[in-house]
Amino acid sequence: MSFDLNLFESTPVLGIIRGVKLNCLHGVVEACLGGGLSYLEITQNTPDYIKYIQIINKEYPQVVVGAGTILAVVDAQKAFDAGAKFLVAPDFNENVSKFCVDKKLAYFPGALTPTEIQKAWNSGAAMVKVFPASQMGPTYFKQIKGPFDKIKLMAVGGVNPKNIKDYLTSGADALALGGSIFSIKRMENRLFSEIQNDIEDFMFEVKSFYSKINSNNLTNR
Repeated sequence: MSFDLNLFESTPVLGIIRGVKLNCLHGVVEACLGGGLSYLEITQNTPDYIKYIQIINKEYPQVVVGAGTILAVVDAQKAFDAGAKFLVAPDFNENVSKFCVDKKLAYFPGALTPTEIQKAWNSGAAMVKVFPASQMGPTYFKQIKGPFDKIKLMAVGGVNPKNIKDYLTSGADALALGGSIFSIKRMENRLFSEIQNDIEDFMFEVKSFYSKINSNNLTNR
């Protein structure tokens, strides 16, 4: 399945999977699908991540899989060749950005300051990953959206069901869930039902937010 930004924005949640092993991969992916999550990032510092991207593309066509922690063009090329539909990074790299623009590949670079955010966006990012979001809090997104209302922002780091609505109300265009749900311990112990339940809770809050927004829009017409 290819990456469609408009489709992603209808339920804009990205799952970040780091350190998964092959004997757990299928259980984790199926827990994601069971919980309603279909956009998954496999980080570059996960052993055999290229193989995992290939497996997911082959066996789970309903999943949109990308590569994360992409810091250099050589890794971007490997991920692209493996079938990654998007690339994510903790920082912004001009060479990786150019590669993504050339390949028409969605790029989610990390940035924090207004200058970094604007530079990443102007270089062709699909969204700018504000990381770590927990250090700045939801109000930071409202402040950034003041002068940069056209820039699309993804909140990454410390987002949970209790603060999801705060981030979305403040202007976050997308959210990511990661280590708190996809912990190494959980994955290795095959606690897939726990993973799925937490994903369901996360997705419920996101869908409830957008359902209310859509309902209000219809009422105000």
